[in-house]
Amino acid sequence: MSHRLNKRDEKILALANHIGRKKPGSKDAYDFEAPEYLILEPVVTHEMADVCMTMKIREHLTAEEVAPRCGRSVEETHRILLELADAGVCFVNVVNGKDTFFYDTWVPGIMEMMVNHPTNPRKYPQIAEAFEAYGRVRGAGTAGMSPVGVGLMRVIPIEQAISAETRRASYEELSKYIEENTIFSVSNCSCRTAREIMGEGCGHLKEDMCIQMGHAAEYYIRTGRGRQVEKAEVYEILRRAEENGLMHEIPNLDGSGKTHAICNCCGCGCFSMRTAEMFINADMVRSNYVSRVDKDKCVACGQCVENCPVNALQLGQKVCSSKPVVEKIVRKETPRDTKWTSDHWNVDYRINRKNVVDTGTAPCKTECPAHIGIQGYIKLAAQGKYTDALELIKKENPFPAVCGRICNRRCEQACTRGDVDEPLAIDEIKKFIADQDMDPSRRFIPKKRHNYSDKKIAVVGAGPAGLSCAYYLALDGYTVTVFEKQQALGGMLTLGIPAFRLEKDVVNAEIDVLRELGVEFKTGVEVGRDVTLAQLREQGYRAFYLAVGAQAGRALNIEGENAQGVLSGVEFVRDINLGRDVKLSGRVIVIGGGNVAVDVARSAVRVGSETVSMYCLESRAEMPASADEVEEAGEEGISVQNGWGPKRILTENGKVTAVEFKRCVSVFDENRRFSPRYDENDVIVVPADYVLLSIGQAVDWGRLLEGSGVELNPNRTIKADPFTYQTAERDIFAGGDAFTGPKFAIDAIAAGKQGAISIHRFVQPGQSLIYGRDRREYKALDKEHLELDSYDRMPREQVRRSSDARKSFRDDRLTFTEEQVRRETERCLGCGATVVDEFLCVGCGQCTTKCKFDAITLERKYDGEGVSLEDMKKALVPHVIKRTGKMTLKKIKTAFSRD
Repeated sequence: MSHRLNKRDEKILALANHIGRKKPGSKDAYDFEAPEYLILEPVVTHEMADVCMTMKIREHLTAEEVAPRCGRSVEETHRILLELADAGVCFVNVVNGKDTFFYDTWVPGIMEMMVNHPTNPRKYPQIAEAFEAYGRVRGAGTAGMSPVGVGLMRVIPIEQAISAETRRASYEELSKYIEENTIFSVSNCSCRTAREIMGEGCGHLKEDMCIQMGHAAEYYIRTGRGRQVEKAEVYEILRRAEENGLMHEIPNLDGSGKTHAICNCCGCGCFSMRTAEMFINADMVRSNYVSRVDKDKCVACGQCVENCPVNALQLGQKVCSSKPVVEKIVRKETPRDTKWTSDHWNVDYRINRKNVVDTGTAPCKTECPAHIGIQGYIKLAAQGKYTDALELIKKENPFPAVCGRICNRRCEQACTRGDVDEPLAIDEIKKFIADQDMDPSRRFIPKKRHNYSDKKIAVVGAGPAGLSCAYYLALDGYTVTVFEKQQALGGMLTLGIPAFRLEKDVVNAEIDVLRELGVEFKTGVEVGRDVTLAQLREQGYRAFYLAVGAQAGRALNIEGENAQGVLSGVEFVRDINLGRDVKLSGRVIVIGGGNVAVDVARSAVRVGSETVSMYCLESRAEMPASADEVEEAGEEGISVQNGWGPKRILTENGKVTAVEFKRCVSVFDENRRFSPRYDENDVIVVPADYVLLSIGQAVDWGRLLEGSGVELNPNRTIKADPFTYQTAERDIFAGGDAFTGPKFAIDAIAAGKQGAISIHRFVQPGQSLIYGRDRREYKALDKEHLELDSYDRMPREQVRRSSDARKSFRDDRLTFTEEQVRRETERCLGCGATVVDEFLCVGCGQCTTKCKFDAITLERKYDGEGVSLEDMKKALVPHVIKRTGKMTLKKIKTAFSRD
């Protein structure tokens, strides 16, 4: 342990063994390395140990009763007992007008109380470390030893999840325990406090998490561990915990239907839940329920999977396959009938969360960079639940109206429907749903999850990555300011994409949602020139997200490039979007083959060009521009010449007159790296009045990074961790094109959300950037073996166009009608569905609260009731004997099967 005091105190060790009912010198007695000893060592004095060792576990005594046992005066005994209570070694309650003391089990009990002390754990981190070590060291020996319902802690289902269950029992309802009590307190979560002190927090914060009732509440209020709350606030705390993905547990040693506390737990921080996740010993903590999925209703939106505290749910498939697929997670070995050694454990459970079964899930969700629940919002749209659909989309993408117009549609490219006839028009459905945000009266404004407004975050760059980061930070209640050097917000969405593809009122409408969430925007402010990062730190900003985009054009570095009439394509489109008077005439050549080059060419058509021709290195099949955009360019009279690279630009009197091109033989080498080869003898000369260069974009950092420790890659993108997005300067994070180089808006949006998650963890004390974090690893199902012959062919709905908008800067693509959406959503094959690991499922019910489709429910499977500490041995012994018999029988069967 990193904060050991390195004392070897025999008296304190004797106290630890006394509390744990261990005989000194016996095989199972504690030693100086035991967490039970280490947690006491920093704060328990010899006189405290002497007094406590005269007491027995759960023996309620007054100072008058303890004094004769320890040979001290009543006054001195009372003082020492209060010191024990203050440290957390024993409870103190007023009974019949007198202070009454007793100590309880290590866990749940003494260790939580010691960690909840207002100051001791931070003064002596060994206390937190010992609490963490207790379950890790002792947990291995408990695997398989408890029948359902008889563990130290017990999961209590979210009440609404079992409201329709006719077999539910009152001891499984939190409202029973609340209504039976009159005094309540709320405290910090002891598990998350310990994790925070150790620097291993999971992002779920500790404040106002655990509820005490009755004698425990009285103790917590008196010793400053908790604050008193009324019953209504208890219910509000529970509701808020459920909304934020937490589950409920109770201490389970008071007897059936009795407890003194309610914990609101996360699977990534809770030491009790570690029993299920690390040791796969779910029986020790589970409720009587397990999750069951109705595959006909399930749409693989992933909300249940992402919110399951113990990773008992994963996404699978439901479309038929000729190859076996994982339909149910069945464990061949469990602690119930197997000797449970370390090779069965999942030690890395906090970093190896699995989202998808080995045989894969819906390709659309897999291929989307933001992993949006596409199947889910399509089903909601089919049901006419457009606001619910929009809410689901915005869990991963705050700008669906934007993406509905400009996304490169990797989901559609992967869509299984395309193997039947044509891919589903996913983007058009999303565009229809998202157009609600165009009307302020129907706009979806999400509810803030927390209030961390005391912490200020600066986002530099108001493009898709920066705006996405700001959105998710605002949802968590942070005070967010976005700095943008241009006068317009949106970055390349506003300045780099022509209005005929993305009208600016669409961008502004979705940015207005951020304003309603409290995000502040400062335009015309260039960080590095007008204000430095150091100055922003002095103003109280705790972290920075750099998302300046790639808004500078790249040079060709060929002869004649600086001639009059040679323009940067990016700057050309930017000037148009800024409302400047941009005019072209005559013959225009656009050099480049990507989507930006197509945008440049189509913009040139609209500002007076007589002819527009595109020249690019790639063949038509290799062009990075999407096929539909190239087709639209062709419809506007733009010619596309493939396989040509610029050799030089010809000029006369400093003005461009023509471009000399050379034949490009190949663009990529054998490893698919960009490495063009040319036939220098095959050349053409093409007359031109203007040449627009669109061969890629570069990042312009200006003076932003001056004085910082941030490092850049050779291509001028920022160096950052690919998972956390943290740079070499700890409080600076980055994302979007500034990190990856030019990509698509949806990539930047996905990066923005991950940046927000990292920043939240960074600015909160003791939180790890990686523990308990979803790595977003998805795998698509095997389409080669799907059985699709039974599906009817249904034509894909086509986008209608406005005839009066052609070749103008208005978007001529009309949104689907509601009838078109209805017909198109019927084409979805519903490829994916959730799969349950029923053994690992602890029956908390969190999944049921997140499902909008009534596809997952809790079903009572067990009938286990809790027992008191005094009766635990009677409950455990028969179970252990029965388990031993099962293991013996299994060994015999295994031996015979080998023969």
